[in-house]
Amino acid sequence: MFTTRPEILGTFGVVTSTHWLASASGMAMLEKGGNAFDACAAAAFVLQVVEPHLVGPAGDMPAVFYSAKTEKVEVLCGQGPAPMAATIDAFKALGLDMVPGSGLLATVVPGAFGGWMTLLRDHGRLKLREVLEPAIHYFENGHPMLPRVSDTIAGLTDLFTNEWTTSGDVYLPGGNVPKGRELFRNRAAAETYKRILSEAEAAGSDRQGQIQAAYDAWYKGFVAEAMDRFCRTTEAMDSSGRRHGGLLTADDMARWTPSYETPASVSYHGWEVFKAGIWSQGPVFLQTLKILEGIDIAGMGPASPEFVHHVAEALKLAFADREAYYGDPDFVSVPYATLISEDYARGRRNLITDRASHDLRPGMIAGHEEQVRRTLAGVRIVGSTTSGGATVGEPTIASMVAAGRRGDTVHIDVIDKWGNMIAATPSGGWLQSSPVIPELGFPLNSRAQMFWLEEGLPSSLAPGKRPRTTLSPTLAFENGEPRLAFGTPGGDQQEQWQMGLFLRRVHHGLNLQEAIDLPLFHTQHFPLSFYPREAKPGHLAVEESLGAHALADLKARGHALEVAPEWTIGRLTAAEKSRDGLLRAAATPRLMQAYAIGR
Repeated sequence: MFTTRPEILGTFGVVTSTHWLASASGMAMLEKGGNAFDACAAAAFVLQVVEPHLVGPAGDMPAVFYSAKTEKVEVLCGQGPAPMAATIDAFKALGLDMVPGSGLLATVVPGAFGGWMTLLRDHGRLKLREVLEPAIHYFENGHPMLPRVSDTIAGLTDLFTNEWTTSGDVYLPGGNVPKGRELFRNRAAAETYKRILSEAEAAGSDRQGQIQAAYDAWYKGFVAEAMDRFCRTTEAMDSSGRRHGGLLTADDMARWTPSYETPASVSYHGWEVFKAGIWSQGPVFLQTLKILEGIDIAGMGPASPEFVHHVAEALKLAFADREAYYGDPDFVSVPYATLISEDYARGRRNLITDRASHDLRPGMIAGHEEQVRRTLAGVRIVGSTTSGGATVGEPTIASMVAAGRRGDTVHIDVIDKWGNMIAATPSGGWLQSSPVIPELGFPLNSRAQMFWLEEGLPSSLAPGKRPRTTLSPTLAFENGEPRLAFGTPGGDQQEQWQMGLFLRRVHHGLNLQEAIDLPLFHTQHFPLSFYPREAKPGHLAVEESLGAHALADLKARGHALEVAPEWTIGRLTAAEKSRDGLLRAAATPRLMQAYAIGR
């Protein structure tokens, strides 16, 4: 079939990400003798520079990776927890019934830097300077600003001028909105990373020692101190329409460390798929696969209305369970074994008919009935509004098309010549999430908005608890061999867009680029993860390129259809190692900036 660009083929290594400069920087690490983990980290740091409306230094990162040395798959959790002062009572005392979607109150411990340092220290090959140099270069000497970044800043001009003036100092140089495709610099952020590097190298010549010193500079040194001071002394306008200070402290920073975890996984038609655990939405993907396992997906066309309908209906059921059951397992009891069991999947599968469901239908598992009831009672049907002028939520394509501003988060996939494989989805710390900390040159994150301020729910706020994240990279083995690394930005849409890619690859034999280029779709039938967490019963967004006949069929099935312009849904990237050792990679043409590189 026709594709917008070739599937990249090679044997030395492949890197694919949501921005060409990040992909090129990652590939440069492989050329220097680095491995997939060095390449992924370098690409991630560059993405903080070139897509600051989608990811920042103070964000978070989950990664799922396969090490050829250890021959095992692990999840690296770089998702920081809520501060120790972040209690439901503390928010209620401020007159809030929801964690604001922006500003300082929504900040959790920034986990991304610790995650990348942990990955480099334990699995990388290159010195820290080599990995950080591309990002420092683009911060200090400038990078071509994406028109979408310029548009985002333009939409925030009043906020940056009248409220978040420290952000205006960085993103409105001379009081003006920077122009797209012109050089833009953030020298304050460059100085932060240069100081971290200087302190790291002052610790000695040992590679791992330097990386640990960099980690300490962030979590126990000047970075933590600057974040603590800013949260204590600044009151920032947020999406509640009021100004609030932050709860994050240097002690919160020092007490946290990233963690390696055993991934969640299921088998599916000869494949084994690996995801982050139940503190993420990753198991939604796994539950959906188990539901679809008894449906003849291979007998449906990869862009047919039957395919879209059945996948969407299965996703609705899995996302309903996410709302009722998913949360940090260190704090809540999640019936995970039941959720991915064959018997449970069979019962869920039997709920799918030829008609679109308009009801939120979590499964009822013994011992969790009251939890499910509270979840259903808390659903907000679309129609409420936000206030205060501050941007809210994760800036996903789905939520921003109507406003004329598109974006989401970022993603990276890398496979090297040794067979190491990693998929990572960094996010958070967006320029529109929180005001810039002047000494550091970047803002904090707003991931705590995922929490509920109602007791007794899996996602209820608690000190030290991880928010349930939407960030969800994927690894997949075929017949016991590491095969695929893939993912996408997009908040609640991440599992949905990835599902289309994976099923088309598995059941229809499409190559990665073919699977990515076919029309994509998603539903917002369930409560979204981001402020103000509204639901659109029966909703289904589909790219118009699916065709008039297919769209009419879906409408006739009862879907509340939203026809999206072609090439506007999803930002998938993927990499594959074939049975013969050939490496493949692909990236979406949507938004005209993701690129796959390899040789």
